[in-house]
Amino acid sequence: MGILILKLTLTPVLIGAASLASRRWGAEVGGWLVGIPFTSGPIAFFLAVGPGVHFAADASVGILAGAISQAAFALAYAWMALRFGWTWCVAAATVAFALATLVLDVAPGDAAVTLVLAAAALVLALMVMPRQAAKRSERVELPWWDIPARMLVATVFVVALTSAAPALGSRLSGLLSPFPVYAAVLCVFAHRLQGAAAAIAVMRGLLLGLFSFAAFFAVLAFFLEPGGVATAFAIAIAAAFVIQAGSLAVGRRLRLA
Repeated sequence: MGILILKLTLTPVLIGAASLASRRWGAEVGGWLVGIPFTSGPIAFFLAVGPGVHFAADASVGILAGAISQAAFALAYAWMALRFGWTWCVAAATVAFALATLVLDVAPGDAAVTLVLAAAALVLALMVMPRQAAKRSERVELPWWDIPARMLVATVFVVALTSAAPALGSRLSGLLSPFPVYAAVLCVFAHRLQGAAAAIAVMRGLLLGLFSFAAFFAVLAFFLEPGGVATAFAIAIAAAFVIQAGSLAVGRRLRLA
């Protein structure tokens, strides 16, 4: 019940805040904001105090690997957006995420190797993101229902996805849980209403935000069992916020964003 309440309250709040941030500071900031593990982090906490720290640590490795799948999703959407509409882009990005997940599901679940692969995947994805559509689109007067619709769609997707995931097993469940529902919703609305440039900016922002995501779950994977729930989550939260604070600025300075 606690997780369901979390989904129903935190999801619309987060997607609404990210949408407002996109309007105020640009689509990249909206994508960057939803890279923070606002929902997967609390779910890992419930796993730690429920099934136990060993189960939660194993799941954290799977969720960490999901950063690679999210990078595949972002790249597929961005490159497809140069030529196609949002429906084809979502389909291609979902296939890319699924293929990456299938590969990761049979790969070794070592935390250190997974962290290295995740960081390398995010850096590589940022380097090969398309730049042709990087110009900002003209300011569009968005309809009144835009943000409420985003909040509703994101909430429905999160509840459906996370309700089905446990039946697939702990490893696959961990790999599926990072499916970028928030970023996908932001991206689709941006693409439909503001064009490909805005959609690509959302995905670029997501990649920058995923460095804090990776740091958070790497800490949990390494420290949950030896350090306990309180210590591991305190370190994970601190690491995530430190990296999140600098990721956007560093990415832009290195001309990755």
